[in-house]
Parts: sequence; structure tokens; C-alpha cells
Amino acid sequence: MPIRVLVADDQAIIRTGLRIMLNAQPGIDVVAEAADGREAVRLARDLRPDVCLFDIRMPVLDGLEATRLLAGPGVADPLVVVVITTFDLDEYVYGALRNGARGFLLKDAGPELLTQAVRSAADGEALIAPSVTVRLLRTFADVPAGRPAAQPIAPVTAREEEVLLAVARGLTNTEIADTLHISLSTVKTHLASLMAKLGARNRVEIAMWAYETRRIIPSL
Repeated sequence: MPIRVLVADDQAIIRTGLRIMLNAQPGIDVVAEAADGREAVRLARDLRPDVCLFDIRMPVLDGLEATRLLAGPGVADPLVVVVITTFDLDEYVYGALRNGARGFLLKDAGPELLTQAVRSAADGEALIAPSVTVRLLRTFADVPAGRPAAQPIAPVTAREEEVLLAVARGLTNTEIADTLHISLSTVKTHLASLMAKLGARNRVEIAMWAYETRRIIPSL
């Protein structure tokens, strides 16, 4: 079955470009488009696409709030949302990730990275280009005032720490397996354990926790 994608952006030319690039890829089908966040939420709830590709800045309802309504804390059956934006240090991106976005992508990323992001999100992984990850999380790594970083409900093992750091550096499951010389299924087991211990819903939140707790401090 093809990966069903919903594209939401207030600029018609951007929506058209994204649709053309994605529909040109085998196994991907853009099933709907929305010009604002409210329409995006309605279509997403009606169609239940495999991946929602949302611009962060939209009228009526922005991508941040649309993401929260579809994938945020408390959503019983969250949808997969990938945020796209023109600005790689947009102040709203961190909020979108906090609200459950599965990935983050720049509009000028090109068809190859766009396709990879959609496929990764549909497969349960999250793609944030490593260079963007470093800049983004470096900017927002400080724990918000009055809210300390969450503590794991059980100690993180040495191997889980290795997987944690690899995720924070942007490695895929396959790359982690190759780097640590373990099987792909073992990587997935460690990720599931980390999510349970950290109360994280996806690998993006695992990466954010690594930065919040200063396990990774990017160089300037």
C-alpha cells in the first residue's frame, strides 16, 4: 500500500511543488491538500493519512496548534506529523516537536530528503537532518524556567545511553545497528525501553531529552 500523505501550506505554489515531488516517488500518494491549519486538522481526522506534512506558519490555525490537536499529549490515536518550514531556527519548531511532531524539514531540502523524511516518519522513525538537529536543539537546549528535565522512571543502562546519544546525533536505526554492532531488532528494543523510561512518544523526544540533560552539548 502506498504511503498516504496530507500536505498543508497556505501557499498554493508550495503545496503544488510538494505534491508533484512526492507523487513522483514510488509508493507515495498525496491524498489531500489544505490551505490552513483548521482545514488540515479536519482532513487529517477524516482521512487518517499515514503522514501529515504541515507548514509551521498557516492562517486560521498554525502548524503548532494543528500538530498538538493531532499528535499532542493526550491524543488517544495520534497521527504522524512532519513539520516543514522556511526557517531552520523558527521559534515555533521546538514547540511543534514538543507537541508530537515526528520530524522537522526545511522547504528547500529537495526531493530526496523530503522523500526520506516521509518514508522515515511512516516507518516510525524521525528524520531531522543532522546539521539542522545540531543548530535547532542547540538553540532550544536550555530547560525552560521552572521545569526541570524529566527523570527516567528507571536507570538508563550503558547500552541504552549509547543508543540515546546516537539518536540525538541523527542516526537512523540501521546506522545505529552498524555503529554499535548490534542487530536492528536490538536497536528497536532499546528504543522502546528508552521511550518507556523517559515517557517519550518518539525518537525526537528522546533526542531532545539528551540535549536537555546535557548529554550532548553541540560546539558553537
